[in-house]
Amino acid sequence: MTAKQIIAELRKNGSEYDRKGMARFGINVDKAFGVNVPVMRTLAKLIGKNHELAIELWESGYHEARHVAAMIDDPKLVTKAQMNKWVRDFNSWDICDGTCSNLFRKTPYAIEKIYEWCEKKDEYVRRAGFSLMCYVAVHHKTRDDEEFLEFLPLIKKYSVDERNFVKKAVNWALRQIGKRSRFLNEEALKVAREIHALDSKSAKWIASDAIRELTDPKILARIKR
Repeated sequence: MTAKQIIAELRKNGSEYDRKGMARFGINVDKAFGVNVPVMRTLAKLIGKNHELAIELWESGYHEARHVAAMIDDPKLVTKAQMNKWVRDFNSWDICDGTCSNLFRKTPYAIEKIYEWCEKKDEYVRRAGFSLMCYVAVHHKTRDDEEFLEFLPLIKKYSVDERNFVKKAVNWALRQIGKRSRFLNEEALKVAREIHALDSKSAKWIASDAIRELTDPKILARIKR
């Protein structure tokens, strides 16, 4: 399929009802058709991996085309320059998280970009750093837990960022790291308590929510020792 054909298929499967629903969840729908995720995933499986086509779909600027681009791109062919370009194009939390989950976490540069993007001022670029941190914590099962200790200072540093899409990602990262193991659970809780002591509404919300989840007996029962 060509990019033009894929975009036509997405447009055909769009729904104004779903588009309005996306908007209610804070998704930027300026160039969206209103296509649900299962339809996009089915289409991506039909297409298969195709780096050149992914680039073309991304450049179209259409919301769902960019989701499909992240699904079909080959992480082995993705460059740092491409990642930096795409992250600057993020204009919605779902594109940010979807691209980090479906593509960026699978590249050899995931850890490097966490450190780089968390330090950037742009709201969606910083969110991308913490979103990527979450997906690495969840999916990189073989990484040593000690590596995740290096992320905790970043979480504490930016817990005072009051912007909605940043603070939610910071909270999310803290919780996911704290659920990797009992060791990281204890370390995450230490940092959460330090964060709670900061003079910031964002920090106190991040910490309170993380402490509530990371001390939940049901969560603790599922965390590996």
